[in-house]
Amino acid sequence: MDADRSGQATEPYGAAAAGGPRARLRMARLGLWTLAAVLAARQVTAVLTTSPGERLTAWETWVGPGGVLHVSGSLYDSTRFTGTPFGGLVLAPLTGPAEQALGWGWTFGTLLLVVALGLIAARALPRPVGRRTEILAGPVAVSLLMLSLPVRNTLWLGQTSIIPVLLVLLGCFVARGQRVGGVLTGVAAALQPALLLLTPLLWFTGRRRAAAATGVTFAAATALAWAALPHDSHTYWVHHLAGTGLGGPADDPANQSLHGALLRLGLRGPLETGLFLLIGAAVVALALRRAVRYAHDGQLLLAVAVTGCAVIAVSPTAWRHQLLWVLLTVVGRVGGRARDRPVWPVAVILVMTLPAKTMLPNMAFLHPLRDNTVLLVALAAATAAPFLSRGSPYFRTPVPTPYAPPAPARFAFVPLLPFLRRVLIRPNLLLELLLIRVTYSAYAQVRLAVTGGSNSAGRARAEEHGQQILDLERLLHMDIEYAVNHAVVRIGRLREFFDIYYTSFHFVVPLAVLGLLYWRRPVDYRWARASLGFATLLALVGFWLYPLAPPRLMPGLGIIDTVHGVQDFSRPDYGTLTHLTNQYAAMPSLHFGWSLWCGVVIAVIAPKPWTKALGLLHPLFTAAAIVTTGNHWILDAAGGAVVVGAGFGLTYLFQGPRARTAVAAAGIGSGPPVPEKDRAPG
Repeated sequence: MDADRSGQATEPYGAAAAGGPRARLRMARLGLWTLAAVLAARQVTAVLTTSPGERLTAWETWVGPGGVLHVSGSLYDSTRFTGTPFGGLVLAPLTGPAEQALGWGWTFGTLLLVVALGLIAARALPRPVGRRTEILAGPVAVSLLMLSLPVRNTLWLGQTSIIPVLLVLLGCFVARGQRVGGVLTGVAAALQPALLLLTPLLWFTGRRRAAAATGVTFAAATALAWAALPHDSHTYWVHHLAGTGLGGPADDPANQSLHGALLRLGLRGPLETGLFLLIGAAVVALALRRAVRYAHDGQLLLAVAVTGCAVIAVSPTAWRHQLLWVLLTVVGRVGGRARDRPVWPVAVILVMTLPAKTMLPNMAFLHPLRDNTVLLVALAAATAAPFLSRGSPYFRTPVPTPYAPPAPARFAFVPLLPFLRRVLIRPNLLLELLLIRVTYSAYAQVRLAVTGGSNSAGRARAEEHGQQILDLERLLHMDIEYAVNHAVVRIGRLREFFDIYYTSFHFVVPLAVLGLLYWRRPVDYRWARASLGFATLLALVGFWLYPLAPPRLMPGLGIIDTVHGVQDFSRPDYGTLTHLTNQYAAMPSLHFGWSLWCGVVIAVIAPKPWTKALGLLHPLFTAAAIVTTGNHWILDAAGGAVVVGAGFGLTYLFQGPRARTAVAAAGIGSGPPVPEKDRAPG
């Protein structure tokens, strides 16, 4: 008779009960494959519905009717072809009468290559893997590839950068026999020469036949191309030093190699070349040493990905569509605690799926980081990221996260999402900063996009809504904006105070509250952060559905804009959109909403009455500031209060009582132990 670990018999009932998790896994796999299919269809549709002159531009320069493979001179005469001569030789048969239909075939063929790459990567995960991982890894890998910038660029441009990565993975994980695997890797190196770095990896991990086959295949393919295209081979290998300078300026931010980064820093000539060779040699030595260690540890996919990151760094040019190696490093595990485990994969996925300007704000001192984001992650993966070995006790079972014990809520159906249990320790700081930055960038982009169509149409609609709000306030005898605005304008010190309060405290106070909660009250930090996120999301819906002209942008009302200066209503698009903000995103007022959130959080958590009262003064001052400066109606503040109340309500509805309340209700002694440094004071 079967028995579980507790010694209790499982019986047929246990087998039947196990069908539940298996059914959920099957449904999850089906949902993930559906998501992958939707992403693939979206990418293909975006390419094929674009005019022919704007899509597959890289492919057209190779094999199109006027492409470089049709000219009588060199492949590189037009400076549009950036591959190796062997790549040009392989592409040559693609020219001919099939060119008109080849764009469709090329796009769908690339799509199939991406799917194959994702499935092979999922299959190559270090063993043993859990059943859930084994079932879900394939669709997750394909979905991440479809979202990644390299794949999107490859599909859009018609590039071949998927092929070398796929050949390497086929050679390492699918091919039978070392020689066959080495031949596939050698062909990949003939298409992307820096992949020869895989040869020492193969050699030092005992795959010497594969290493020899890689070198021989690369040499044979290159010699074949040299014999067939001697002038092009001389141009590529000698004149352009293995492709350096082909495909655009090497200091373009799209080139994420060390060479490109040094050029962007203003270095030129022998100094730049010497630093590139010196740093590149150090990166190669460190990366190969780490890769060999991970391969011996049974993490060959991670070893190959680490080597690929070194390839990115030391290549003369590593364009955006050639950066897939970084995404493969998500298989590495970093951190011994469960709360730290998501940091590396989240950081890699964000870097590989979002533009760099989304990751970092547009500040001059951050431009060196923003312009080299992928390179920095690749260097970290190649030389510094502390990936765990499979022998580590934390590799499969990290230190668990302590959760608050469940506590009774006011309603039986709360919480609606019981798996979102209350965590008793602070989250990882780097992960929080990444998510806050990306979330705020998404908020800013959506806020900018809500312009009501064209600028003129958006202005007309926003002014119509402004008149509706004014009429409603007059009906309720609340239309005090004009009187308050003109009264404060006459008092210089008071006007300056409210101007500063409006422009400065909007961000400073919420960030300060979040920072203090994170450091001093981590149990309450998650609850407060979630409610603020829900409120902001609901506000975005309001901006989208109800663009509203604030009092200062209502023609004929006579409101004086004390912050922005005199308004120019003669411009038909004035006020609709600026480089910083959509000025018609006024309902609800997040100036007031965020200040009210601060006041409520301080009032709930602060231990002393005077601190609570001081916290509640902030929304009162903010309400006065947004009205006196002419930036909001009274009803905008009411809308801000509604979304903040809804944010707190949704947090309670989904997760139940906040953690401190839950711990107090159940008894602190009955909960899991909390490390002393992570406990909330008091």
